[in-house]
Amino acid sequence: MASTQAAAFGLKDPSLVKFQGFIDGKWVDAKNGEKLSVINPATNEELGTVPDMGLSETKEAIDAASKAFPAWSRTTAKTLENGKTLAEGKGENTYSASFLERVACTDTHAAEEAVRTYGGMSSGPRLKVVTLNDVLSIEHIPSAIPNSRNIVIKQPIGVVSILTPWNFPSAMITRKLGAALAAGCTAVIKPPPETPFSALALAELATRAGVPDGVINVVPTFKNVVEVGKEMCENKIVKKVTFTGSTAVSKLLYGMAATTLKKVSIEAGGNAPFIVFDDANIDEAVEAALICKFRGSGQTCICANRIYVQSSVYADFASRLAEKVAAFKVGNGLEEGITHGPLIHARAVEKVVRHVEDAVSKGAQVLIGGNAIPNTSFFMPTILSDVPANAELNNEETFGPLASLCKFETEDEVVKLANNTDVGLAGYFFSRDVGRVWRVAERLEVGMVGANTGVLSQAVIPFGGVKESGLGREGGHGIVEYLNTKLIVFGGLNLQER
Repeated sequence: MASTQAAAFGLKDPSLVKFQGFIDGKWVDAKNGEKLSVINPATNEELGTVPDMGLSETKEAIDAASKAFPAWSRTTAKTLENGKTLAEGKGENTYSASFLERVACTDTHAAEEAVRTYGGMSSGPRLKVVTLNDVLSIEHIPSAIPNSRNIVIKQPIGVVSILTPWNFPSAMITRKLGAALAAGCTAVIKPPPETPFSALALAELATRAGVPDGVINVVPTFKNVVEVGKEMCENKIVKKVTFTGSTAVSKLLYGMAATTLKKVSIEAGGNAPFIVFDDANIDEAVEAALICKFRGSGQTCICANRIYVQSSVYADFASRLAEKVAAFKVGNGLEEGITHGPLIHARAVEKVVRHVEDAVSKGAQVLIGGNAIPNTSFFMPTILSDVPANAELNNEETFGPLASLCKFETEDEVVKLANNTDVGLAGYFFSRDVGRVWRVAERLEVGMVGANTGVLSQAVIPFGGVKESGLGREGGHGIVEYLNTKLIVFGGLNLQER
C-alpha cells in the first residue's frame, strides 16, 4: 500500500516518500496506532497518512537527540503536499538546498557557515584553531589582569526543537536545520500536519548522507499538537527553540520556552507594505508586485500585503497590474500552463473571502477576481482598488492572492501608513531618487527592505523581523543562534618573565 501511494507522487525515487515518523535512526509508527491524513489541496485527494504522534514519542525523540549530541558536537567541520505549481516547487527545492550547501562537505561535517565561526568580532588579536568540536570561533580579548589571557570560544547550544509551517515545507526546515547541524547541535523537528512528507524525505536524505542516528528526529502530529509543542518548548533537555509561523502561536511558544529560559529564535507574521513612488519605473514595480504579492498564491510571510501607490501614477499602475493578473491561470500545479495553485485549506479561503467582503463593504472596488471557486481551495487572484485605511486587511496578514491598492500623496504620509502595524518583517518600495531610497529604507520599521526589488529570500542574508515579527535571524548570521559564548580566563601565566 505504501509503495503504491509513494508512486503517486511521481518521484524518480519513490523511496523518498516515507509514511512513518523518524526517531533515533528508525522509521516508527505512533504507539497508539493513530494516523493523520495528508491532502492535496488542488484535488482534495489523500496523498497518504503519517503517524499522529504524541507526548511519548516526542520525549523519545528528545532523548535520542540528547544521546547523539556529545558525539555530533565534537564532529569536525567542513512539493505536492501544499499544492504549489511544479515550477514553484522546484524553485523551493533549490532554495532549500542552498541552506545545506553550508553544511555538506566531501569529508565530514564542516561547512561554509561553520567555517565562518572562525575568529571573533573583536578588533584585538585573534587565534584560529580547529578542534574536535566543529570549527570553533576563538577570540582573544586583551586582559586588564596581569599574567592572564581572556579567550572566548563558541560552543553548540545542544538539542534544538524545530517547529515549521506548511508554506515552504523544505526550506523552512533546512534554513533552521542547516545552521543547527553546522553549529554541532542535534534536532527534533515537528513538521506541519499539512506537509509532513517533505520533512520525512529530508530525514531519509540525511540518513543516506551518513548523518548518525539521533541527530535528526521527525515527529509528525495533529491531534496532539498542543502537548507535543509544549514538550518541545518546556523539556529541560532542549536548549533552543526555533519556530516559523503566526505571531499568535509565536507568543504561546515563547511563553512556554521562557519557563526554562531557553534561547529562542522566531520568524512570525508579517504585513509587508509595498510602496510605489511617482518617480518609480512603473513596469519594474508592476513585475515586482506580481512576484512579491502572488508568489505561492500569496501564501508567504514576506508577501506584499498593502500596496501603496502615489496618486499621480496610481491609475497607470493599477491598470498595468490588472492586465498582468488577468493572464494568471489557476489550477492543479502539475498541469501545464497553470501559474497559481490552491490555498492550503478551506480556512485560508474563508479568510481571503472575509478580507474582500470587509474591504468592499467599506468602499473598495474589485478590479479583477474577488471570488473563490465553490467547493475547492482555490481563490481567484484578486485586485482591490481604493482600499480604505480601516479595512481589516490593512491590520491583518491575508495570506492569499489578494492585492490591496491604496492611494497616498506624500512620503511622510506613506511611511506613517507603512509603519502603522504591530509587526515588521519585510517592506518594499520603488523610487529612482537616491536620497529617498536611503531615507525610506532607514525609516521603514521592518527587518528586511527591498528597494526597487520584490525579491529578498537568499540563503546568505540575515532573514528576520522586528517588533512582533520575531526574534533572531536565520540564513546569514543564523549560526550564532545555535551557539553559546564561553569565556575562559587563563591565569598564572608569568607573562612578565623573560
